[in-house]
Amino acid sequence: MAQVLALISRERKIPIRLLVHVSRCQADTARARQLAMYLAHVSKGISLTAIGAAFGRDRTTVSYACSLIEDLRDDARFDAELDRLEAQLMAGGENE
Repeated sequence: MAQVLALISRERKIPIRLLVHVSRCQADTARARQLAMYLAHVSKGISLTAIGAAFGRDRTTVSYACSLIEDLRDDARFDAELDRLEAQLMAGGENE
């Protein structure tokens, strides 16, 4: 999970403490959090329950975030960005 948080924090220029903060925060922070949840699940294979615990949220919230990000992949630019982020995570090593 730490690898995903570090990557999203760096790429989106949002401190990790805001990514895992219990409040909803601003829209860009919330979207970055959803992206981190998605990548943790899809790229790292971390369970929805474990991701929810790490972010202080319910697994259904994580499921919603994953569905939302998956729907956004219809946009070619967004999909290319996700492919790049997934490749960086896969190059970074084993599952956490």
